[in-house]
Amino acid sequence: MLGFLKEPVVVTAKINVSLVALTLMGLISRLWGLCYPRAVVFDEVYYGQFVSLYMKRIFFVDDSGPPFGHMLLALGGYLGGFDGNFLWNRIGAEYSMNVPVWSLRLLPALAGALCVPLAYQILVELHFSHCAALGAALLILLENSLITQSRFMLLESILIFFILLAVVSYLKFYNLQKHSAFSGSWWFWLLLTGVACSCAVGVKYMGLFTYMLLLATAGLHFWHMIGDQNLSNVSLLCHFLARALALIIIPLGLYLSFFYVHLALLYRSGPHDQIMTSAFQASLEGGLARITQGQPLEVAYGSQITLRNVLGKPMQCWLHSHSNTYPIRYENGRGSSHQQQVTCYPFKDVNNWWIVKDPGMQQLVVSNPPRPVRHGHIVQLVHGITTRYLNTHDVAAPLSPHSQEVSCYIDYNISMPAQNLWRVEIVNRESDTDVWKTILSEVRFVHVNTSAVLKLSGASLPEWGYRQLEVVGEKLAKGYHQSMVWNVEEHRYGKSQEQKEREVELHSPTQMDISKNLSFMAKFTELQWKILTLKNEDTEHKYSSSALDWITMDTNIAYWLHPTSGAQIHLLGNVATWASANAAALAYLCLSLWYLLRRRRKIYDIPEGLTALCVCVQVEPCALLCSQMPSPVSCRCLAALDGSGRHLWWRLGCELPALLPDGENTFPVPLPACCHIPDSPDSCGTAASQRSSLQICAAQEHVECPDCSLVLLGVLCVLHLQPRDLRAACAVPRGAPGPALEGHLEHPDPKAVTTPAWDSKGKHLVCKAKNLLLLSWKY
Repeated sequence: MLGFLKEPVVVTAKINVSLVALTLMGLISRLWGLCYPRAVVFDEVYYGQFVSLYMKRIFFVDDSGPPFGHMLLALGGYLGGFDGNFLWNRIGAEYSMNVPVWSLRLLPALAGALCVPLAYQILVELHFSHCAALGAALLILLENSLITQSRFMLLESILIFFILLAVVSYLKFYNLQKHSAFSGSWWFWLLLTGVACSCAVGVKYMGLFTYMLLLATAGLHFWHMIGDQNLSNVSLLCHFLARALALIIIPLGLYLSFFYVHLALLYRSGPHDQIMTSAFQASLEGGLARITQGQPLEVAYGSQITLRNVLGKPMQCWLHSHSNTYPIRYENGRGSSHQQQVTCYPFKDVNNWWIVKDPGMQQLVVSNPPRPVRHGHIVQLVHGITTRYLNTHDVAAPLSPHSQEVSCYIDYNISMPAQNLWRVEIVNRESDTDVWKTILSEVRFVHVNTSAVLKLSGASLPEWGYRQLEVVGEKLAKGYHQSMVWNVEEHRYGKSQEQKEREVELHSPTQMDISKNLSFMAKFTELQWKILTLKNEDTEHKYSSSALDWITMDTNIAYWLHPTSGAQIHLLGNVATWASANAAALAYLCLSLWYLLRRRRKIYDIPEGLTALCVCVQVEPCALLCSQMPSPVSCRCLAALDGSGRHLWWRLGCELPALLPDGENTFPVPLPACCHIPDSPDSCGTAASQRSSLQICAAQEHVECPDCSLVLLGVLCVLHLQPRDLRAACAVPRGAPGPALEGHLEHPDPKAVTTPAWDSKGKHLVCKAKNLLLLSWKY
């Protein structure tokens, strides 16, 4: 039973020494002296604030993107024992001893170091040579701009790492598709592709470009699979479901999980939550939650409320009034109603309180039992301190002359009657009988007489209005806009009928207790919307620059300056790398245009596959052949392989470019107009519709043609070549041929082309010509 112990356990492993060496060099270049300088460098002043907020569990919103990257930086601080106590107020500030600098910079440095072997693996998976892969990795290793970004508490290196990981994972998955579909490694790389894409998007939204590229590539590859008649409908369905699970469902779930963890960690109120809705603020510990904890849920006639504008721009504010009146005449000469001012005030104040009154009753207290206000009910809003009614009429607003003035009505005994009836419309109602609810309901107030909607214009009033924000009645209110929507933030049931007692009541805390916790999806939706819309597009960063500035290296960014020695850290690309890359890109473009022009003149300098590769990355040449080859083609030669098994040549035309044994030149070899393909010994009389698809063998398995230096590229019992036969051709090694040969020789003697015949095994169709073996034709 224990016989296996008699023999030693031997483990054999293949180690790519170049890959290991590149990884070690990447780690050394990114981790060596990581704590220098022990001072705030560039955007560390920005991300460090978020790390501190994570440590203190205080909620924040960053308009630069999702929270996953910030959480990774905070993880470094947590592992280093950071307590969050540091004032991130300026670049160059010296770190105190409680700040674990090495730990905070560790994860970006590791991500930057691992980008080097990932770059190597990408070129290997694209079937480039070892030298090309090594050169690409060295360019990443020695690129000083990437080194600079990797050595500090920044997100760029983390973003690049996940982008490269997603590309490598998909390439490995794709290369396993032909021979190891649904194997363990196939599933691993497919799932890792989705995870890496989700992480890239979770760090910064720039990762969306990579995610969409891989989704489009996967969709294109699956589209090709649909045309493969060898795959059953069930198999295609399994492939589709696997890709949908790995590339859509799992990334979406992970993206949601980033926000779930973010919101679970940041449960305390802070300065950033003021831009969120009242419901969101009330769900956080402290802040508004302390004020709203005891509030009744349903707004009733007699309720005392504060109304917050949902828009929150240019700042959060509450419907407000004070005893001051509008000036009789404005600076532009227009007149006003001289009524009491109504504004939107960005601070908590006792003048923000209003009382919901039933127009048919005089009492300003809640009855027993309370009578809730529902969607469509008519109410009057009475200012709590001055007891004047919210009013609007056909008088132009002070700063928005096309809108109506909103005021609190003062009876001057003139021909200007009060117009103070408002209809409550609950925007987010589920039915037309919904009750107006504290915090949760978003409502519009529609003036009964003029149909104007109470709206925040956002303009700041002059000195006579104390620079508060203008509130107007929008007469042409079509559709929904947040500036017209309000929600009840603070709420109590009024009990005092006398004004002096009511003023005391307005300052007193509420007694009832009711929970208003939001669901995760409600909080996620609101936070996601704020992230997408919060950034001011009109504001330009002081370090911003155009893309052309970086290509030409006309700009750089000073990351840090030593206050005494003058030592500096700059973000600047490697001059040799960037200059050579720019020159190579320009030369590549010029050569591509040149060869395309020569091809138009029927001069074929390079194989068709290399031309396709010039157009896009990783184009399957045989799929390209299928899409461009006409149906009724007679005797079309498609490909041939030289004797080394390394160089594949193909052509879209009716002639085959072949490499001569002496390597002197290329020439087109026409097939005879009436060549005869004998029946296969194994499949005589087999109908073309019943045969199997063309099988493509590995390079070492190609059968050599006697008396010539070329080999046959796997034709099995082919009487008629169909487009579906070409889909397997992507498995053929496509190494770069030797030096490009230019020019054409005259057509050889037609007698040199012999009749095709089957080989001795009856499996491969052989056509003997002058040192040439032809592949695949169709009548």
